[in-house]
Amino acid sequence: MIVALFLCFGQAQSFAGIPAVGAQVFIEPGQSDEEVDGWFRTLHENGMTVCRIRLFEEYLHNGGRWDFSLFDRAFSAAERHGVKIFLTLFPADPDRSIGGFKFPFTQTHKADIATYIRKVVTHYRSHPALLGWVLLNEPGTEGVIPDTPYTQARFKAWKAGQPAWKGSGYERLMDFEREAFLVDYTSEFLGWIAAEIRRYDPGHELHVNNHQIFDNIAEYDFPAWRSFLTSLGASAHPSWHFGYFGRNRYAVAMAANCNIVRSGAGPLPFWITELQGGNNTYSARNPFCPTADEISQWMWIGISSGIDGLLFWSLNPRAVGGEAGEWGLVNFQNGPSDRLDAAHAVIEAMHDNASFFSRLQPEDSGITLLYLRESLWAEGKVQLGDLNDPRYEGRHKGGVIKSTLGIYEMLLENGIDANISEFGEYDWKQDDYKGKTLVLAGQVCLPSRSWEALRNFVRKGGKLIVEGLTGYYDEDMRCRFQTGFPLEDVFGGSLKESKCNPGDFTLTLEDRTLPVHLWKSFIHPGDGEALACEAEGITALRNNFGQGEVFWLPSCVSLGARRAADYSALAATLLPELATMPEIRFSEACPGVMALRFRADGKAAALLINKSGDAKTLRFTREPATLVHATKKAELNAGSLQLCPEECAIVCW
Repeated sequence: MIVALFLCFGQAQSFAGIPAVGAQVFIEPGQSDEEVDGWFRTLHENGMTVCRIRLFEEYLHNGGRWDFSLFDRAFSAAERHGVKIFLTLFPADPDRSIGGFKFPFTQTHKADIATYIRKVVTHYRSHPALLGWVLLNEPGTEGVIPDTPYTQARFKAWKAGQPAWKGSGYERLMDFEREAFLVDYTSEFLGWIAAEIRRYDPGHELHVNNHQIFDNIAEYDFPAWRSFLTSLGASAHPSWHFGYFGRNRYAVAMAANCNIVRSGAGPLPFWITELQGGNNTYSARNPFCPTADEISQWMWIGISSGIDGLLFWSLNPRAVGGEAGEWGLVNFQNGPSDRLDAAHAVIEAMHDNASFFSRLQPEDSGITLLYLRESLWAEGKVQLGDLNDPRYEGRHKGGVIKSTLGIYEMLLENGIDANISEFGEYDWKQDDYKGKTLVLAGQVCLPSRSWEALRNFVRKGGKLIVEGLTGYYDEDMRCRFQTGFPLEDVFGGSLKESKCNPGDFTLTLEDRTLPVHLWKSFIHPGDGEALACEAEGITALRNNFGQGEVFWLPSCVSLGARRAADYSALAATLLPELATMPEIRFSEACPGVMALRFRADGKAAALLINKSGDAKTLRFTREPATLVHATKKAELNAGSLQLCPEECAIVCW
């Protein structure tokens, strides 16, 4: 299927292997033939070879008749201008919501969806402009299970098929039943849509775009989706989806978003299916208009992360309803904005360096930051009190993933990239993990499925770095430090006590003072070596187990550093603990600058982005040979790189 995808792209672009770039073309009644043709001409003139169209049933099926003329016009224009189309299925929605429904309401509604799929797939499956199908726009409900007859029936059937709980002598007063159902339910419905499409179209691409990744991440079982998709995508709208970050850190958020989706895609290609292209006025949680610099940064992040394609939301704004007049890459006269000009410049830069950017591969540093959906479920179970009180950020929804993101950002500003993966996406079947590092930051729930995998990883030579309240609960929300810690021999001890101190404070480790947030923890030692002690006990431990090693610091230091906006002490503590330090990195930390490493044209390379607000001089542990591309005035002199504020540059070794 991957080969088929590249073949389709070969028809849609000039240089095979370079990521396809395009935008949503919003088709609605009232548009003239000239307008529609003009949008596809604009795509072509700006080097964009692919688009996405929402196929609204409300515009196709009215009063018992099916009329495809509105969208046929768009297909004809796309074919004239050499643009391929991803069609997003959009069956009739009683609420006419912007994002669309995520599950059927009734069995009758599901049958109506099947009829819609049959009608639209058989109509467009043979059109030469068709690239593929987007199964459902933005699955994910932020944990909400719809209270509808169809969902109630599916939940009842799902529960009947679950194995009986095996007691352990303790009561089970909390469980993750509803959360686990939502994961399976989402996969089931997407799989059903894919199967319906395949009844009529065995060859075109099948795609889906997740959204609000840092909130919805626990609902997605990406490995399960691989069985019916040919590519995986993501919506990445900073104004909607990056609420855990300030605007000057949206580039970090974009990199993390791409990283998570790349891991989820596994062997499949992955896309940024929706990237914010224009202004918000009323239709966002944190509305703003991207700058041309930000458009360039986000595109280069996607390219350096290994995307196969990128689609802006959107080329033209819709005219009516929610989002009317917003999000567009073109202005109200359908002329190019500075954002469209910036996108065009990135596309031209890729074409000018075609061999370099063809099928580039992100560099694997051997460092993986793991998250477990059970940890995200656990923090959702225990939300109480004032959820806006900043003194308790670590226990609010998002605290778990923010701990992981803190480690990620610390690594980036040291010129080191890392993978971000759900526990089930990691390869636990290797015979040797020497040189590999796993980081568990703030993963408050370690379910029983994780225990033996972690044990084998360390036993076979891996380095495990453990931070925060990792392992506090199991999948039944039992406190495992109270009822018997199953990894005590691996960690070298158990938790003695964890004290909640609202706000922020510090912890001394060797000659460093580490910012800490909310929880300060002490270890009851076993065979491990105490690395730091206070009057109340041990605060950090190292333990050798099998051929590997564990470094355990059970206080909330990642989120503490993130809140302090100072990763220096955290870096001084954790970087020496990595199993293997990447050969190429910054010589010293560069706060506000990020590096994404990849290989291109047989060379080691990196994307550098300066978000610090000041001009920066970057030095590396190995001198770069070539400045491949820069968006402003970057210079490579005597092995150091000068970067302007907001500048992107690509260097290779």
